[in-house]
Amino acid sequence: MRIANTSVPTEKQLVIALTYVYGIGPTRSKLVCKKAKISESKRVKDLSTDEEQKLRETLASFGFVLEADLRREISQNIKRLQDTGTYRGYRHRRRLPVRGQHTKTNCRTRKGKAVAIANKKKVTK
Repeated sequence: MRIANTSVPTEKQLVIALTYVYGIGPTRSKLVCKKAKISESKRVKDLSTDEEQKLRETLASFGFVLEADLRREISQNIKRLQDTGTYRGYRHRRRLPVRGQHTKTNCRTRKGKAVAIANKKKVTK
């Protein structure tokens, strides 16, 4: 089954499978299932075509921004911050943590693998 141009796994429960769509997390997934009046524990492969259609209509009625549109919106927001020259934009441009974290010892995820400095002498006592 495809939702918002994303293939959702057929063997998983509906509430879990919906989270494979970018922009839908567990809370939104439960909300959509409840509004569409479809059991959360039902497997995707067991859904009838009517239930699939109801699910798509329910997602459309909420007006969530999903998949490509959401990715585009986020990248435009980051680009706007960079173009205006804000501190957050500067941090994004430099690929450093944006939300005030310390960078002396942590933030390896954001900065990448540590690179050794060539010919750095260790102080001996």
